[in-house]
Formats: sequence, C-alpha cells, structure tokens
Amino acid sequence: MGWREKTVPGFDVAGVVVRVGSEVGDEVYGDINEEGVTNLKALGTLSEYTIAEERLLAHKPPNLSFVEAAAIPAAIETAYEGLETAQFSAGKSILVVGGAGGVGHFVIQLAKHVYGASKTAATSSTGKLEILRNLGADWAIDYTKENIEDLTEKFDLVYDTTGQPDKALKAVKEGGKAVAIIPPGLPPAIFFVLTSKGSILDKLRPYLESGQVKPLLDPLTPVPFSQLIEAYSYLETSRATGKVVVYPIPN
Repeated sequence: MGWREKTVPGFDVAGVVVRVGSEVGDEVYGDINEEGVTNLKALGTLSEYTIAEERLLAHKPPNLSFVEAAAIPAAIETAYEGLETAQFSAGKSILVVGGAGGVGHFVIQLAKHVYGASKTAATSSTGKLEILRNLGADWAIDYTKENIEDLTEKFDLVYDTTGQPDKALKAVKEGGKAVAIIPPGLPPAIFFVLTSKGSILDKLRPYLESGQVKPLLDPLTPVPFSQLIEAYSYLETSRATGKVVVYPIPN
C-alpha cells in the first residue's frame, strides 16, 4: 500500500514547532488544510507530528492551553469568513442556526464582540439554551418548540450552520442575507468553503487573549487517542456541544 493510501485525517492542530528555520520551539496553532475539503494533506493532525505551511499557522495566545487552542482554528476561521462574506457590520442583527455547535458558538461571539451586532439570536435544543446566553446571545431560541421560518422577527443576517437554507432564508428581513456552510446552500443563500489563513487567527488574537472570544469545549474533551473512533461516532450523532478535542497524541 502506497503512502498516499495511508492518509492520516485531521485539520486543526496546536503544538510546538520542532523544525523550521529559527522558529523552533514556538507554540503555534492552525488549520493545516488550506482549501476546505479539497487537496487534503496525506499527513493530517491526528498524529504525533505533522507538517504545515507557515502561512496557515499563528502563534498560540499564551492564555490558552493546547487543548483550547486546538479547538479554535477551522471553526473560528469559518465563522469569521462567513461574516466577512456577508459583509456583516455594527448595528445589524443576526440569527445563528445551530448556536451551540463548533462554528455557531464562534459566530455568536464574533458577531457580538468583534462586529458589534445590534442583536444576536441563536437556536439550540432545550438543554443548551443557557449555553447560548453565556456565549452572548440576546435571544436563545429552542428549536424543538419554535420554527425559525415562523419567527415574526426577521434578521439582517441568518448564519446557517446546520444545512437548512430553505428555512434560514425565511428568517431574513428584506434586504438581508443568509450564509450557509453546509451544502446545498440554496441561492440566494451565500454558500462558501473556508480558505484557511493564519492571518485570521492573528487578527482575532486580541479577542482570544482578552477572553471575549473563547472556545466552547464539549464535556467529552479531552478525548484520549485510544478513543478516537468513539469520538468520531459521537460527533456523527450531532449531540456535541462546541468542540471535541483529542489529547494527548501518544508517543
């Protein structure tokens, strides 16, 4: 079996540089797959060592543990790029569909603390409503009791992280926009795929260092490497809250 058939999965990483120019010893983090889910690296991040281009990485904020840092890159970059793509700005309202998920919980925080949203609303199941409020949501919506397409209040931006663009579009006010990160992303909803950049992490560093924006870790975190398969099975149930991080990688 050739090397290319022995693919190691994994996008996000947080660790210490062991070889590159004079930067050995730096604590860094990032999403090492630059082009979304295309051109994936054969050596991903679920391994003791991996390889990444410098432009995809950023220096880890010192207040974050490696576990916390590993929970951030792809999710926060996706959240940020979606808001930028939709040209979100201060004074606008936003509804986050799936606010307690990996991307959704960052969208809430960025919209509120970085962009200055006038109102942040988000959906989750009944047991996660308090999490949404703690993240900064002004309006926590229980999707088991309320349908977003039936809400009387409409929003400047609806950020759909769950693959329901048809419903999301019905919650957009006239002249507003909808962003989708899961296909099919029905027009006129804006569908996009993340392009990973370490510069985004650098730009958001002040908010991460101040604690205004922070990762939400699932209670299962950290998952020992020996339980990796169980962790993936858990993710497929869509019951995870925030991010599930594998740590440590065995030597």
